[in-house]
Amino acid sequence: MNPHIQAALQESVSALSNLLGNAETHANIEHAAGILIAAFENGGRIFSCGNGGSMSDAMHFAEELSGRYRLNRKALGATAISDPGHLSCVANDFGYDYVFSRYIEGNAKAGDVLVGISTSGASKNIIKAAEAARAAGMCVITLTGQPGSAVGALADCDICTPGGKFADRVQELHIKVIHILIELVERKFYPENYA
Repeated sequence: MNPHIQAALQESVSALSNLLGNAETHANIEHAAGILIAAFENGGRIFSCGNGGSMSDAMHFAEELSGRYRLNRKALGATAISDPGHLSCVANDFGYDYVFSRYIEGNAKAGDVLVGISTSGASKNIIKAAEAARAAGMCVITLTGQPGSAVGALADCDICTPGGKFADRVQELHIKVIHILIELVERKFYPENYA
């Protein structure tokens, strides 16, 4: 057996095991699901954003809500802030720190929810997005990897999943949390998909 493969898998198992045993994080996941459910019940939309791999996670989260997760059901209103035209325009004209906040400013409304994903919890553009969301009367959910982060401090609900020394393990936990959130939303609105 290759020891590097074994070590990588063991590190992932340890990170997931720590998440499994963290009652506070479980409560935050449940709270976040409640925020998402309330938004959908009141005609709100979900906006998600992140950088790099976290942008991929934000896109995955939105498409699983607006498309399909496991079984067919009605689409749920969710958008990842990932349009290249918007991102490059705002980055060029205002700076990269504003690529998400400008989108929120132009497209979101009170009652919507922002899901900001930042493994470091320090991404300036996620911080500005959270500030814009709060100014618009939105709820903010964050997925972070460092306790006490600047991004998490702006959230109504911060789901912090430390995964080790590097961002890749945090991202693995974030995708697990994302799938759980989608399942909890579906179980509320489409319980027949879980019968």
